[in-house]
Amino acid sequence: MLLLDQWLKIWVKTSFTLGEDVQIASWFHLHFIENNGMAFGMEVISKTFLSVFRIVAVAAIGYFIHYLLKNKFQLGFIVCVALIFAGALGNIIDCVFYGLIFDISTPVSTATLFPEAGGYGTILNGKVVDMLYFPLFGGTFPDWFPFCAGEDWEFFSPIFNLADASICVGVGYVIVFYNKILKQF
Repeated sequence: MLLLDQWLKIWVKTSFTLGEDVQIASWFHLHFIENNGMAFGMEVISKTFLSVFRIVAVAAIGYFIHYLLKNKFQLGFIVCVALIFAGALGNIIDCVFYGLIFDISTPVSTATLFPEAGGYGTILNGKVVDMLYFPLFGGTFPDWFPFCAGEDWEFFSPIFNLADASICVGVGYVIVFYNKILKQF
């Protein structure tokens, strides 16, 4: 998952201009954006603090996987935690290194990997690459609807990456199928 995530991010960053959208199907697009903060672009704390927190969290998850393997927990549970680990590590790689190894992405030019002039940022201050967009369906709120009358809406508008999907699938499976194991901790 980690290798596929990084390959896709590097390919999109070096092949797409910022904001470029390629429609694969009516319900699926590759839409290149960069996320400077947390999930869904939130920026609540400093980028450096967030990056350091992510590194500590991934180290803890890595240790937890070691514990699970050593104590012979169910393989499915270990795979779920490994998906969370791989997704978190994928986004950390972006935050820690992308500012150093890429120049800036713009709406008129693609980024260059290892540019001669150096990267767009410093260590721990890279931007996370997002590209998966699933506008499944949408519409317009009716005129009688409070607060949003006449406004357009779209179901499932977030743009995310494979690392985000890996984390969500891992967490979802743990909650649905392994909640009894969670109660042990």
